[in-house]
Amino acid sequence: MADTTTPLRVPAQKLEAFIARAMGAVGVPPGDARIIGELMTRADVQGSEGHGIFRLPQYIRRIKGGAVNVKPDIRVVREAAGMALVDGDNGMGHLVMRFATERAIEKAKDAGVAWVGVRWSNHAGPASLYATVPLAHDMIGLYLAVGNANHLPPWGGLDMLLSTNPIAVAVPAGEEPPIILDMATTVAAYGKVKTKAQRGEMMPEGWMMDRQGRPLTDPKRANEGFLLPIGGYKGYGLALIFGLLAGTLNGAAMGRDVVDFNADDATPTNTGHVIVAINIEAFQPVAEFKKSMDALIRDLRNSQRLPGVERIRLPGEGSHAARADRTRNGIPLPAPLLSALNQLAAELKIAPLS
Repeated sequence: MADTTTPLRVPAQKLEAFIARAMGAVGVPPGDARIIGELMTRADVQGSEGHGIFRLPQYIRRIKGGAVNVKPDIRVVREAAGMALVDGDNGMGHLVMRFATERAIEKAKDAGVAWVGVRWSNHAGPASLYATVPLAHDMIGLYLAVGNANHLPPWGGLDMLLSTNPIAVAVPAGEEPPIILDMATTVAAYGKVKTKAQRGEMMPEGWMMDRQGRPLTDPKRANEGFLLPIGGYKGYGLALIFGLLAGTLNGAAMGRDVVDFNADDATPTNTGHVIVAINIEAFQPVAEFKKSMDALIRDLRNSQRLPGVERIRLPGEGSHAARADRTRNGIPLPAPLLSALNQLAAELKIAPLS
């Protein structure tokens, strides 16, 4: 009997090719399909399982439903030395954010800092996918976004007016791995709720609450409650501010205008993002900055620990470890996900993964 409990390990190249085939089958041009496949797979490689190939069936449904433009004219509509506003023409978020991130990096080379806002985009995967791109250019990356479904009420309320609105910041170091913070403004991202539901697992207490204020642990009942913000009212405040910067400022959806892309396969989401690139050389020599980063990282890691604490962790260590493991051993695909992907392949009449 086949083992259905141990996830199948699939090389990243196979995932990329499968995603590109699926995107091509619904009309995405070959070059764009390859870019989407690369970025989605990169999410899985770094351990962001709720934002990688897990999302492919949903993306395909929305494309087939007419909610996403497969041949967008992505362009800059407003511009100054240190900023730009990008209109994604309702294209796949991965394509829009790749365009915006490249613009931010190019502008930061001259301006020192570049802030690029985005409107009329779509879900683009994990926040750190774009915050980490400036690292290769000796820059700090910062990313904000409005989530693609409202699962958070204002503090003390019940109306779903806010999303998980994430932030990611990536800071390069020298000999040490970069610091990479990637977090939702809720205790858990909704993608984690969806993966728990697909795997038949329960959620820990503290992720969600029902409308009577009681803990909600069954992910299949998620529509009966809402996500909890990090740090209580402070997380609510962060979700609001990030939404204003990534959504309202750019003319993108925010509040009641946010479309639940989990339930709606026909309506454009007008998703808003922000990518900021900070050129370290504009502030100090890059070598000096990286030396200071290495020293600080080692101070934190080697600092005195509480009894019973094995080690001090730093933001990004999980993704570094996942990347090393999955690059070497392949990306784990649980049986329910593999089954869903094989079903998708049959529907699209493309070669399956397995």
